Amino acid sequence: MEGTALRGRLTWLIAEVVDVYDETPRAKSIVLRCPEWPGHLPGQHVDIRLTAEDGYQAQRSYSIATPEDHEDITLTVELVTNGEVSQFLLEDLRPDDRIEIRGPIGGYFVWEPSHGGPLQLIGGGSGVVPLMAMLRAGAGSEVSIRYLGSARTFEDILYREELEQIASSELIEITHTLTRSSPPGWAGPTRRVDRKMIEQLVWPAGDLPTCFICGPTGFVETVAEHLVDLGHATERVKTERFGPSGG
Repeated sequence: MEGTALRGRLTWLIAEVVDVYDETPRAKSIVLRCPEWPGHLPGQHVDIRLTAEDGYQAQRSYSIATPEDHEDITLTVELVTNGEVSQFLLEDLRPDDRIEIRGPIGGYFVWEPSHGGPLQLIGGGSGVVPLMAMLRAGAGSEVSIRYLGSARTFEDILYREELEQIASSELIEITHTLTRSSPPGWAGPTRRVDRKMIEQLVWPAGDLPTCFICGPTGFVETVAEHLVDLGHATERVKTERFGPSGG
């Protein structure tokens, strides 16, 4: 993930695993508790470092799914094929285990209700995680929010049940698009996010929304380009992207 915080000022902390639970067949949320945690803002992320008995270390960055008013830190991790870190976190991590974390990281890709709206959130795959922190922070506020999430299948939609509940708010619109397959009776879009979808579902530029886009690099670049082409000011289009890694 991109981040603007100065990592040299951060130190590694010990966090205890409080809970691990399924989000989708390929993703789990991990709840961590760290007494020394300084707090964070919706949209920030954290580094995790794993150390093997022989001294080998692996480090990855994961977005925080919970807003700033939570005492615990929740990370949602999706399994990466042959990914050494994600595989360990999803298959071996248990409550009461301890891991090293460092953060919070990122100062550009953050939002809280005091920033106002309208707010536009567009995420692809696990890129919806930091957007979920923003949405959770904004739920119950007076900010108007539109959320567009892209997933491969219905089963891959992260936070699906919670998003259905949030969608009952008059100020929040939730839309999912499925890119590989859809269940019988599916009424939503069934393609990748494109210019036409953005024109139909995203706040128009004239409403002056702040747009946050997160996901794979190609997804983010394409969506951001469409938004700018449709008249959105570049300073109102904030992006965070991730590419291939060791998982």
